[in-house]
Amino acid sequence: MTLELVCPAGTLPALRAAVDNGADSVYIGFRGATNARNFPGLNFDASEAAAGVAYAHERGARVFVALNIYPSPATWETATDTIDRAARLGVDALILADPGLMRFAADRYPNLRLHLSVQSSATNWRAIEFYRQEFGVQRAVLPRVLSATQVARLIKRTSVEIEVFGFGSLCVMAEGRCALSSFATGHSPNTQGVCSPAHAVRWEETPAGRQSRLNDILIDRYAPGEAAGYPTLCKGRFRVNDIVFHALEEPTSLNALGVLPTLAASGVKAIKVEGRQRSPAYVGQVTRLLRRALDLCDDAAAEWTPPVEMIGELDALAEGRTHTLGAYHRPWQ
Repeated sequence: MTLELVCPAGTLPALRAAVDNGADSVYIGFRGATNARNFPGLNFDASEAAAGVAYAHERGARVFVALNIYPSPATWETATDTIDRAARLGVDALILADPGLMRFAADRYPNLRLHLSVQSSATNWRAIEFYRQEFGVQRAVLPRVLSATQVARLIKRTSVEIEVFGFGSLCVMAEGRCALSSFATGHSPNTQGVCSPAHAVRWEETPAGRQSRLNDILIDRYAPGEAAGYPTLCKGRFRVNDIVFHALEEPTSLNALGVLPTLAASGVKAIKVEGRQRSPAYVGQVTRLLRRALDLCDDAAAEWTPPVEMIGELDALAEGRTHTLGAYHRPWQ
């Protein structure tokens, strides 16, 4: 049943933490607006990327490069240069969303694996087969909107490897194409690579408490001592009919440990962890716990039940310190 564990690495220390704690593969991005986690201080320059690839390969882990933006005519050359850089580094796969970049990569580097990014939002087998037939895509990362039953049905109709998310933040938009953040900041996550860009974020200390704003839009207000997360519109608290609550989405993390046997039995190839923006300590802890979970699940097979203490440790790392199965569990289907 062995599932591949794919972990995030926003920095070289995070990559080392993921590999050292049992990741089978890590995914990284280069600096600049070439991927969907374009934050200051995040991602790899040329020397860091080379060191990271060498570190992973020496320890039997693979490295995938995320180039999951949709380039404009002005940024096309930067995007294709990124493909060239990744190929020269000897990475194991490119994670792409834009069909034009897929065509470029498939023609120029026919032996380089292409993975379909979750940013493509491919939710049916016909779309995935299109990418396979046209560009030779070998793996697709499914959006976090499908039930476990839907995932299983899709897998039966395609020969493309399927990767699904197993832990991390959720997104209420079309997998990174966030109209909310684009409207508020004028910067599109799927073309400029960042949701709630740092230049638009502002914190204020007020008599009513600490406030977070995104381009002057009030996102949240925190009581003294209350934990304050990074301000994103989807997880803000808003007043609706005189009630203040998380009107769009609760701050919680996806945790698919409870359905690992179901996903494995359906033919899922890999479990992915969200979080290239997270710290090396976070990446190391989550990777260690999920590595242990996958190993225990392998031994227990269909009788697997996540240990309570493991769920507790993951909840301590989750947004809002809570978890959900998200779309995987839809009892009415």
